[in-house]
Amino acid sequence: MNQQTVPSSGGAAPQGGVYDAVVIGGGLVGSAIAYGLRRSVERVAVLDEGDTAFRASRGNFGLVWVQSKGMGLPRYGSWTMNSAALWPQLAAELLDKTGVDVRLEQNGGLHPVLSEEEFEARIAFMTKLQAQPGMPQYEWKMLDRQELADVMPGIGPDVRGASLTSVDGIANPLKLLRALHAAFKRDRVDYLPRRKCTSIRRADGVFHVDTPQGALRARQIVLASGLGNPELGKQIGMDLPVRPQRGQIIVLERTRPVLKLPLSTLRQMDEGSWLIGDSQEEAGYADEIAGLNVLGTLADRALRTLPALRDVRVVRSWAALRVMSRDGFPIYEQSETCPGAFVATCHSGVTLAAAHALKLAPMIAAGSLADDMAPFSTRRFHVQEA
Repeated sequence: MNQQTVPSSGGAAPQGGVYDAVVIGGGLVGSAIAYGLRRSVERVAVLDEGDTAFRASRGNFGLVWVQSKGMGLPRYGSWTMNSAALWPQLAAELLDKTGVDVRLEQNGGLHPVLSEEEFEARIAFMTKLQAQPGMPQYEWKMLDRQELADVMPGIGPDVRGASLTSVDGIANPLKLLRALHAAFKRDRVDYLPRRKCTSIRRADGVFHVDTPQGALRARQIVLASGLGNPELGKQIGMDLPVRPQRGQIIVLERTRPVLKLPLSTLRQMDEGSWLIGDSQEEAGYADEIAGLNVLGTLADRALRTLPALRDVRVVRSWAALRVMSRDGFPIYEQSETCPGAFVATCHSGVTLAAAHALKLAPMIAAGSLADDMAPFSTRRFHVQEA
């Protein structure tokens, strides 16, 4: 393999041929971390495999969502809440640096229920969620049918109500990814597309990151390659139990703005198109196969929620793979056997983008994760049951 240093594509070549940090993965998770790292260190590179990789970042619903997050791990609820609070800062910074408006709206969000049973189950879930020790408290309420109709006129006869929070919102995920990559150019982050990491070695305190085009050297590395993390993790002494979970989305044509608040299963984009989503399928790596049964279920529930959508034509649909750990929560950790190598794996790349850029990245740059990040380590998967 050619071991010569890959030439820099963004700014000047790093002094001595060694980067301060190399992020492996150019999706939303890796890009947000790289953006944040550049605030603390001078020489950052991002390796992006290219369009042959599974692209969760380009199949995203774009929610900045807090409600429902943290059942069984309250620290995840607080991490999510923290990120939502930081999102206005991130959006403003990106607009100032790049001129790209990521279309952040944080006016609240709805989770609809279509039966009395769903209504009662939702109350029980939200009550139990917030009763957990250490869970952040935020305002939420159940809207009955009439209260929901006041917020969302035209709801269908099957709609019983919805849970409402003031902390939820939406962004445009494609514009977010574009803004982060545009910031790379301005901040002189070396973005290296079509560079797949083939192996990682550590020698003399420096990581050697091999690619088909040559090797990069770095004092720190971050594995943020989603479903590619388990294989790379083995090379830094980490067992990363990650699996794909397929989600499907239906896209409807543009209409005038109608939806005042996003739903967990239905939203209107800033340019007027509609997205219907929320499927969760254990389908392996069949990411490009859109299942008609699932799409039919999504469409049926959307029409029961808002019958006027019956007259809005379908433009396209797609499937993409979420990056799910064994328990569904993020993994953030530094390798014990390869200090300086970090991993970041999660399925909420939009919601957590602000936390990744403004909280996680400074920890990585400083060389260690804060003590309160311990619940996200892989040690939770290896606790022996009594």
